[in-house]
Amino acid sequence: MTKFFSPLSWLLGFLLLTSAVGYAQLPAAPAEGPLLTPAQFLGYPLGSHFTPHAQLLRYVAHVVAHTPNGMRLQQYGSTYERRPLEVVQVASSANLQRLDAIRQSNLRRAGLAEGTTDAAQPGIVWLSYNVHGNEAVSSEAVMQVLYDLANPQDQQMQQWLQNTVVLVDPCVNPDGHDRYVEWYNRVAGQPTNASPYAWEHREPWPGGRPNHYYFDLNRDWAWQTQQESRQRIALYTQWLPQVHADFHEMGVDNPYYFSPAAKPFHEDITEWQRQMQDAIGDYNRQVFDKNNWLYFTREVYDLFAPTYGDTWPSFNGAIGMTYEQGGSGRAGVRIARTEGDTLTLTQRISHHHAASRATIQATAERHDKLLSEFQQYFTNGRTKPRGMYKTFVMAGSSDPAQLRALMEYLERQQIQYGYASRRARVRGYSYDTGKEEVMEVQPRDVVISMYQPKSTLVKVLFEPQPVLEDSLTYDITAWALPYSFGLKSYALKERLSDVSNQLSGRNNPTNQQLTPGTSQPTTDKPYAYLSRWTNQHDVQFLSQLLQAKVKVRVAEKAFEAGGQQYAPGTLVITRAGNEAMGSKLDQVVRAQADSARVTVQAVQTGFSTTGSDLGSSSVRFIGQPTVGVLAGEGINPGAFGEVWHFFEQQIHYPLTVLGTSYINSVPLQKFDVLILPDGNYADVYSDRGLEALKTWVRAGGKLIALEGAAHFLADKKDFLLKTKAADSAAAKKGNPYQQLRRYADAERTQLQEQVQGSVYRVQLDNTHPLAFGYGSSYFALVRNPLNYHFLGDGGWNVGVLKKNSYAAGFTGVQARRQLVDTFVLGTQEMGRGQVVYMADNPLFRAFWQGGKLLFSNAVFLVGQ
Repeated sequence: MTKFFSPLSWLLGFLLLTSAVGYAQLPAAPAEGPLLTPAQFLGYPLGSHFTPHAQLLRYVAHVVAHTPNGMRLQQYGSTYERRPLEVVQVASSANLQRLDAIRQSNLRRAGLAEGTTDAAQPGIVWLSYNVHGNEAVSSEAVMQVLYDLANPQDQQMQQWLQNTVVLVDPCVNPDGHDRYVEWYNRVAGQPTNASPYAWEHREPWPGGRPNHYYFDLNRDWAWQTQQESRQRIALYTQWLPQVHADFHEMGVDNPYYFSPAAKPFHEDITEWQRQMQDAIGDYNRQVFDKNNWLYFTREVYDLFAPTYGDTWPSFNGAIGMTYEQGGSGRAGVRIARTEGDTLTLTQRISHHHAASRATIQATAERHDKLLSEFQQYFTNGRTKPRGMYKTFVMAGSSDPAQLRALMEYLERQQIQYGYASRRARVRGYSYDTGKEEVMEVQPRDVVISMYQPKSTLVKVLFEPQPVLEDSLTYDITAWALPYSFGLKSYALKERLSDVSNQLSGRNNPTNQQLTPGTSQPTTDKPYAYLSRWTNQHDVQFLSQLLQAKVKVRVAEKAFEAGGQQYAPGTLVITRAGNEAMGSKLDQVVRAQADSARVTVQAVQTGFSTTGSDLGSSSVRFIGQPTVGVLAGEGINPGAFGEVWHFFEQQIHYPLTVLGTSYINSVPLQKFDVLILPDGNYADVYSDRGLEALKTWVRAGGKLIALEGAAHFLADKKDFLLKTKAADSAAAKKGNPYQQLRRYADAERTQLQEQVQGSVYRVQLDNTHPLAFGYGSSYFALVRNPLNYHFLGDGGWNVGVLKKNSYAAGFTGVQARRQLVDTFVLGTQEMGRGQVVYMADNPLFRAFWQGGKLLFSNAVFLVGQ
């Protein structure tokens, strides 16, 4: 065994120190000695250990350095923990010399670049490994794949490279990968222990699956809320491969899964894409049959929601596929399965390695058809888009910041949009009412035409009600952007090319109309500044002011000042109370307004034309709350991560993370707000701990309980939230034959009681601070049956579901009955403090923009 002597250590230093998030072509290091196999380089056989990310990158650099005529290394970004994100570009020697021309030709095929296409263009396949950090077999297998791609003796691979460009992302989630690998290497036995009861098979909270903020990156492809996703997609859209394969792991006792996928297929997965999934599945089947390896197809992993590494690429013209190997973080290096055999890391590596080669082979041998169908996919989008709706309109009267956020999102997706140039009376589907109605398109309304290259992606992201061919699906079933962003929108069956100036891109001058900034005061030192409260930018502005020690107030009632109307929730920054800041007050307010991209209005008097004056008791002082959030065993890692990410990355407000293992010894009087994310709190709070928590609330604390935390508090002494009695038992008693269910129908029977990410209209009491900034309702993405009574005396029912609240998505029959006349969110006074119940999570996956202001209200405005 040859141990690796590194002449490339300087390159490792470069990789680890750089924090660039743009595109960086990494310098080629001088190659010394021969190309080493992974085992020769690492000093141990693949499959005997897990390799840390830094060591993986060292091997990647070694292979690239020894393949100057066939590989290029590109750093496309870095993680939150500053680990590099890289892609290896692999091609034949001739194709590598014209790699950028190939990329440009490919974009021309998609109609996203000008010029003629290259008739001799190779197919492009992108291989993504280790998006879930504790599914770490991927980053072991990729080293063998890269060695094969570089090995001149591998004649098969070299032949395939004549017709294929291969893009290899060796580790999509380095932070999660290292969290798992560092833990496993620390606790694994020597030799490793195959007993499923051994410590090395019991990964601790939060596990290595998610990224730094505990987000599942495989559910962020469409939304791109995470740094890693945005950087990866920016590069992906510059290539738009014909094939994308995403490598995963599943439960220990499962074999291997490859395409074809399971139902439901989204209706916009084309017949060609289905056929090619079958074909690539045949390439895999041949090698798995030859080796007598167990596998399954057409089960579990569907192609419906656009969130995944198979569906989002599919809606961008690729053949998107998931590969799943039995094992995951529980498997370690080896584990005894229930069948009595032992699953080893070596076996798992061999399966992913074989699937990788089969995917490259399929792309190479079918590249001509792949390219022609890829081009036709985008041509059809431009000339004959699918679906009944041909135009989507977002009212220009909607919140400017939300409109701007939507347009920035569209630009990241390469989706073209324009603006209505004149009025037009049309008929369309209203997302707000759920009905067909007559509307008037106004000048400056944002218009998205289906006649564009990314037409299919537009349809998928905007369709009001996705067609679900089978309710047994893997994820959410509704996600339309007008619901998510809370924008007044319409879907039209007609094309509006005659009334729309089709524009796109950040350089669009018309975009400046939607870019807010500080209004110009008539004097240098106005009486007060007023800032409306409508979106997340306003929350960020408040966050920055509070941290700058600016005294801020909030108006609880509507008023008129300076000829303008202001709604409840308006922020009021008066010179009175901020005298100590002197002229610095004006500098801070204007600078922070520009930074947060909000508009503030300067007024010269505290007198209001209508409503309360600025010195009224209804204009309340907002303190600077000290906020804690619970994390650790018992807490849903993703739910905690959503809160953590919201504070640190979205509104930039300090947050203290408190562990469940010691929360009962924390002096809660040091905190003004305590957030309990979704989780199972039975082992977190004993009866004594719960009494201490109530004592803190009564003394003036504010408790915000989300989802499972609200359910934990329900029905307990002194808490007003009460669950409704389940009616299923009574129904079965009345109909004894309901017990006679078929075993084969068990999954579908369970679906009757489930909500699979459906959109519901929540009715709001917007006179309460918890709903400031909203109208009479907002659309929520509901994922659990909310079966609660309305709060009784002493509580405020701020958000409820009444009859006919359903808007989109799949909800089981039993669950739909529960989602009527039920509490969703509200508050109760407890002594001098407050309990805020949020039975539905408004921060879900950070992409549901319409709910974030509700959570902000709970933190900053309720009970101040």
